[in-house]
Parts: sequence; structure tokens; C-alpha cells
Amino acid sequence: MCHLRALPGRPRHDVAAGTEAIVDALSADVAALQEAGVDGLLFCNENDIPYQLSVGPEVTAAMAAVIGRLRSQIRKPFGVDILWDPKAALAVARATGAAFVREVFTGVFESDLGMIAPQTGELAGYRQAIGAQDVAWFTNITPEFSRSVAGRSVAERARGAAFLGFDAILISGPAAGASIEMADLTAARKAVPDLPLLANTGVNQENVQEILAHCDGVIVGTSLKVDGNTWNPVDPGRARQMVEMVHRQRAHTSVH
Repeated sequence: MCHLRALPGRPRHDVAAGTEAIVDALSADVAALQEAGVDGLLFCNENDIPYQLSVGPEVTAAMAAVIGRLRSQIRKPFGVDILWDPKAALAVARATGAAFVREVFTGVFESDLGMIAPQTGELAGYRQAIGAQDVAWFTNITPEFSRSVAGRSVAERARGAAFLGFDAILISGPAAGASIEMADLTAARKAVPDLPLLANTGVNQENVQEILAHCDGVIVGTSLKVDGNTWNPVDPGRARQMVEMVHRQRAHTSVH
């Protein structure tokens, strides 16, 4: 995870420090993560709390501008996540050359932010219209701070996402940095054994090997930060340790 500082228009945004402070902090995190050997990067407006279900043009423009400033520094495949606006994320991904987006693309959820009810068909048409067909869709089927209105099981949601053609499904815990339920992960794996499955929150040095035994990858943010605090910069030592542990688990899995 590459967490941007708060963007223009959001309560935490530092107007005096401006865009330069956002770029400088993000640049340091990108350098630390790439040096540690991560497989990819995911840019997210994590500091824009409380989050919006539809962001303004100032957020979309700032996100694209900041990623664009760092484009020559980025050596890994990267994705975009704008909380919680999938259309805006697709636009920024197309503008910056991102490989994927992470959003809630299916289902209806009652959440702390209001009703999350993405219009999947319309989003698919928008993706086509802006030429973003090569941007992979990573859909979160157990979004944080929410619950399914219909009460459909994780397995049912996973099979639905597979049928609709998503490129990967993600399992989250109840909040950012909170561990997933292993039962959710194993249910999704059993339901869609051939679709890439990722653990989306709460992955740390204590549980990463157990989690990777049941899925294809992990998205890690909080546990790579200084003191394990979501709002702190990336800790190079923690990042290196995580990458080493993932490599060991991959080697173990390949042997078996």
C-alpha cells in the first residue's frame, strides 16, 4: 500500500504544505517498498477520512497529478484505489497507466459511510468508453466497515464476481488493518478455485504464511508502517521482513 496524504478538499489536507508534501512523502514510501522487493504497489487516498462514495474532481485530479509526478520512479506494476469511488479510480488508472484498480464493484452493503451500491454494468461501459479494458478489476467482496444487505454468503458473492468477469476477488476484515476471517478466505477459495484470490486487510508478519496457504496474494499496508501504525511512513525494515516471509512461503508452497 502507498497511502497518499490527505488530498485537496478533504478535512486532513494540509493547505500550507500543498501538493509537494504529498509527493515527497509518497516518494519515500515508494522507494522503501520497491527497495524491499514488493511485487507491486497500490496507491490509495487512505488519509481522506471520512471517505466519500463519490469524490469530487479535485480528488481525482490530485491523485492523478501526484502519481504522474512519481511515474518515472515507479518500477513495479501498480494499481489505484479511491475510497470509495470506482468510477474515479478507473479514470485515474487510465490516466496514469495503472495495471489494476481495487474497489467494491458488486453487491449492496450497509456501511458506516452510507449505502454502497455500485452500478456494475454502468462501470463496465465506462471502462470500455475510456479505453481502460486492460486495467484489471480487483473487487472487494467483503468491504470494510460494512455488511451485505442481502446477507448472501461469501461463497455466493465470490461465484457472482467470477461470473461477471472480474480479474481477482479480495477478502477484507471489518476495518483497515483488521485481520480477515479465515473462514471467509477459505469459503471464497473453495467457491472459485481458479480465480485469483487476495487477502486485503490485516496481513502481518504473524499471520502472512498461514494466509498465503489459502490464497494467491496479499495486500499489506498497516503492518509495513513505522510502529505498525496506518498513518505512519513505511518502515523499510518491516517491509523487507514481510517480503522475505512471503518468499519463504512461496518456496514452501512450490515444493508441495
